[in-house]
Amino acid sequence: MLPATVMGQNRALDSLYRALKTEKEDTNKVNTLYDISAAYYNLGNYNGTDSAAGKQLALALAIKFKAGAGRAYDMIGKAFTGKDKYSDALKNYTEALKIATEVGDKKLLATVYGDIGIVYKNEGNNPEALKNQLKSLQIREQMADSLHIDIVCGNIGNIYNELGDYDNSLKYKERSLEIAEKIKDTLGMAYAYGDMGTIYVSQKKYAEALTSLQKALVISKQLNDKQGAGNAYVNIGLVYYNRNSFDTSLIYYRLGLDLYRAMGSQYLMCYGYLNIASSYTKLEKYAPAQVYIDSTITTAKKIGEKEMLMETYQALAVLDSSTGKNMNAFADYKLYTQYHDSLKNAESTKKIVSEEMNYDFDKKQAIEKAEQDKKDLITEDNSKRQKLTILFMALIALAVGVIAVVILRSLRITRKQKALIEQQKLVVEEQKLLVEQQKAIVDEKNKDITDSIHYASRIQRALLTTDDFIGKRLKEYFILFKPRDIVSGDFYWANEVETNAGKRFLICAGDCTGHGVPGAFMSLLNISLLNEVNIEKSIHEPHAILDDVREHIIKALNPEGLSTGSQDGMDCVLCSFDLTSYMLSFACANNPLWIVRGTELIESKADKMPVGIQEGHKPFSSQSLQLQKGDVVYIFTDGYADQFGGPKGKKFKYKQLQELLLANAHRPITEQKDLLALTIENWKGELEQVDDILIIGIRV
Repeated sequence: MLPATVMGQNRALDSLYRALKTEKEDTNKVNTLYDISAAYYNLGNYNGTDSAAGKQLALALAIKFKAGAGRAYDMIGKAFTGKDKYSDALKNYTEALKIATEVGDKKLLATVYGDIGIVYKNEGNNPEALKNQLKSLQIREQMADSLHIDIVCGNIGNIYNELGDYDNSLKYKERSLEIAEKIKDTLGMAYAYGDMGTIYVSQKKYAEALTSLQKALVISKQLNDKQGAGNAYVNIGLVYYNRNSFDTSLIYYRLGLDLYRAMGSQYLMCYGYLNIASSYTKLEKYAPAQVYIDSTITTAKKIGEKEMLMETYQALAVLDSSTGKNMNAFADYKLYTQYHDSLKNAESTKKIVSEEMNYDFDKKQAIEKAEQDKKDLITEDNSKRQKLTILFMALIALAVGVIAVVILRSLRITRKQKALIEQQKLVVEEQKLLVEQQKAIVDEKNKDITDSIHYASRIQRALLTTDDFIGKRLKEYFILFKPRDIVSGDFYWANEVETNAGKRFLICAGDCTGHGVPGAFMSLLNISLLNEVNIEKSIHEPHAILDDVREHIIKALNPEGLSTGSQDGMDCVLCSFDLTSYMLSFACANNPLWIVRGTELIESKADKMPVGIQEGHKPFSSQSLQLQKGDVVYIFTDGYADQFGGPKGKKFKYKQLQELLLANAHRPITEQKDLLALTIENWKGELEQVDDILIIGIRV
């Protein structure tokens, strides 16, 4: 679903295009075309911006509407800036600057100087960027334009920060904040606090940095600005990293990464992965550091981020060196050097282009001044030429008269053809309108269905046992739950009961037939039946619970006992823990149970039948094991092992899952969950998730 801002812009565009059809070829139409180009620009559609602004320019020049032409040149420059074509952008900004000066349009003049400043900043020419932004600020101050003074001060502060002049950078950021507070620009306040925080970090003023970043975080959360809040979390993490509080930095880095994931920004996710890897390296937790660095490299290559790859290979060299892999570290550093040299060469080329642009820009202004000086000298010659022009025009008028007779004859034929075309056009427009109406109906239906499924998801999650309930009974555990669709056929359930032998904690990992909506219906049925059998009927042994649930499923889905009845049911593992004696009782329907004890993985086989209809079914087996302190019990569904991916697009498989759990069972439970989640994401790559995924790990 599109964000509200994007939907609003699209609706505005539709409205503007409708207005455009009825407008005459005058200044109103020029202004409407400007609004269309601006709307495209706000959507990040630079081709649309360029196209609409081009039409605006052509019409403005035709009707001699200079102010409209100036704004068109500025919008075309913005489009070229967005497409990183800085030379073309400067050419158009020069034309806009010339017209703004001629007509005395201060607002346009300030805008263009600011836009030129952005071009130079993008090109790395900070002195020129600063000079143009200061010109923009001077004009904005003359106009008392508070909102844009706020923005320009922020831009100037950023330039000073890149120049390493932190005092001036802070001065302009503080002024930007003061204006934002005065005009109640909350987004501007959040940006100012966030930028001030990063400047304080550069100055190693960590207490002031934390104060500013916390304020930025609070405002960004209020505005639901995920990137602003994510940046604040990451920069707070950087403060703690610089203070050598690496555990605390990890907490904030993860919070930032969660928001970057929610945005779907792969570049920002790379940034989050690399920060987390650096903290793990400092903590000498090299396995998770390796996983996060691998994720950074995979994603950075996919989006072509060379600078990110350079930084990542530098971090990987440090990691490999720390683990004694000196040859690998040398290879990593070599890759870092290659990317560094490549970027340095690109920067040199960019600098040359920037200098050429600067030269062309200054040269253009000098030429324009010289041309202006010549205008007075040419005036006298023009008066003589006007007489010759009048005579010439008279001759042309005579020729036009002759041509007009010929044209009038052809016009009669053209009018008939035009009437036919207009009629055909009306038919096409009606058909187009009908298609658009039908599309709107389908879109509305899809929205209703999606909203209903999201609501069903909330209901399903409300029926899953809460972390709070489980956390009060188990000291160390994790639940990795990744539905394939909005709702899931996998589920987990837990309960605590009092038996004759004492308290028992029951937990189940279930996989119902199907996924998505059908699977979700089955999961709700099975959760309800587990509650009924365990709580209302007081059946507490896992095998007996599954036997009774199976009978209920058969009656519910095949009440007539037909041979063609529904084959739906579930695969599951149901465990009963005596947390005092460390005795585990369990029953397995198609899915096994694994226990990692030291360097050994103990597998308990499953009964090869589901909790559901199956010809010739028998009672479920009752199994039990004496657990030892430190054992890690894993129960799961088949989604993780069945996920396609890797270099050959094959299944992950249970053997590889066993190896992964064996290698990491000694790690803290939360780290295990992160490693499992990252590993399956890297394995999946560009492929789709094929099934719901559920893994539960419990350390005794």
